[in-house]
Amino acid sequence: MTLRCLLVDDNEHFLAAARDLLEREGLVVAGTASHIADAVGRAGELGPDVALVDINLGGESGFDLARRLAPTPVIMISTHAGDDYVDLIDESPAIGFLSKLELSASAVEKLLARL
Repeated sequence: MTLRCLLVDDNEHFLAAARDLLEREGLVVAGTASHIADAVGRAGELGPDVALVDINLGGESGFDLARRLAPTPVIMISTHAGDDYVDLIDESPAIGFLSKLELSASAVEKLLARL
């Protein structure tokens, strides 16, 4: 089964690079969004298997979005180390965290396999 993901980040360059990487590795990026309202709408429209959500969406919080995307599994992403956000990630509905430097289809699949 091919995983379909929603990629949410406020950086257009990252969205393009991450989409290219993930699709080359076999994931389908069903859609992208750059802010909460757009992401909630896209998730409802697309029904992705997983959402990859940047922790810092400009002036918005990726953690707020993670709560609104249920029941879609959410993986938080950031350029910062996961250690910086351990408590927030643990308290959120997110299933895990990936550094943007470690983002890959296999890393996403491993986190989803834990469900």
